[in-house]
Amino acid sequence: MKVMKFGGTSVGKPERMHQVAELVTKTKEPKIVVLSALSGTTNTLVMISEELANGNKDKAKQYIDDLEKHYHAFIQNLLKGKVVQQKAENIIKEHFEFLNIILRISFSDALNKDILAQGELMSTKLFSLYLEEIKVDHLLLPALEFMRIDANDEPDLKSIKTSLSALLKRYSDKKIFVTQGYICKNVRGEVDNLKRGGSDYTASLIAAAIEASVCEIWTDIDGMHNNDPRIVSHTEPIQTLSFEEAAELAYFGAKILHPTCIWPAQKSHVPVKLLNTMEPDAKGTTIQDSVEAKGAKAVAAKDGIIAIKIKSSRMLLAYGFLRKVFEVFEKYRTPIDMITTSEVAISLTIDSTDHLKQIIKELEPFGTVEIDKNQSIVSIVGNCVVEQKDVLLKIFQTIHHIPIRMISYGGSLHNISFLIPGKNKNEMLQIINEGVFGM
Repeated sequence: MKVMKFGGTSVGKPERMHQVAELVTKTKEPKIVVLSALSGTTNTLVMISEELANGNKDKAKQYIDDLEKHYHAFIQNLLKGKVVQQKAENIIKEHFEFLNIILRISFSDALNKDILAQGELMSTKLFSLYLEEIKVDHLLLPALEFMRIDANDEPDLKSIKTSLSALLKRYSDKKIFVTQGYICKNVRGEVDNLKRGGSDYTASLIAAAIEASVCEIWTDIDGMHNNDPRIVSHTEPIQTLSFEEAAELAYFGAKILHPTCIWPAQKSHVPVKLLNTMEPDAKGTTIQDSVEAKGAKAVAAKDGIIAIKIKSSRMLLAYGFLRKVFEVFEKYRTPIDMITTSEVAISLTIDSTDHLKQIIKELEPFGTVEIDKNQSIVSIVGNCVVEQKDVLLKIFQTIHHIPIRMISYGGSLHNISFLIPGKNKNEMLQIINEGVFGM
């Protein structure tokens, strides 16, 4: 059995949902199809929640009405038969009745999660109706029946595997299952979501739980590219990556896949394919356990980085000093991207300003704290790239005129990262494309 995940752009128009049905029915292999919300829906639901949280019910009502109109128009072009169209109208009516009811009750975090779940619930029900209309035997499998997160808001893979296996066994006569990405239930039995990575994360977790033959992530780009195609004109998709390489690229800025989506598939040795719904015959990118070719394969960049330097000639060499510094970031659940040390200072980077004031306040007793905002991390990734002397020479010759704030080298065999001013990021990506990749 394989897993096929389709993002918002892949189901965002009726004709694209028709195309997804063609892809799903193209092979006879049993499959679980994971769908995101229709493109734009989740953003609108977020705005509805924000307006409700701020007490702006009239504005929230306007967003609800506009979204409902969009769905009614979508149905007319998705389905042909009057009977199945009426079924779709009833589905839409039910979900928008809920959204209108929440205008009259107190807003809460739990209600916010219920609001955000509506997109995936509607997209899967409408897709299921279309499969019904074209007489494709399948089962709509609610993610809320098996997708769980634990008390730390992390996926409970053991529970997911147990519940999902039982459901698949119960419906063993079915070959196609349709389910929602992103949404789940928490330890209190409430509707919740996977936050980071969303529907891709769902697909990877399902693939790990059932030990799938492959986890296909269908989106609107033909695989992971060697550079950012939004900035650099000449890029190309990478045919194969190891899980380690893909995780490095995803963590340091490649937008096609969230880093959290790598580990479940890697844990169960399930290859991941990044494919293009608009060009289904394109090879895309395959992510697997190991890749033989060595050297630089791709570059990724992460914006909005904050560099923090703690200077302390008195305390740096003291036993436990680093532990005390890290405990501050642990306390505020703020991950560190890069770190370098000297005899009198520690420099590190974070990518969130959520608790920056509190972090600085708790670091100040350790020494002088300096902050540099608007930085970028540029990472060059490839199999054993740090061991390739010719590649290292090319990199440093290429970027010699770029002001470098920090370098991370040796923490991973697959990644060399540079911290630079954000204003220099685009230039650095372009010159690496030419100087390192020869494009």
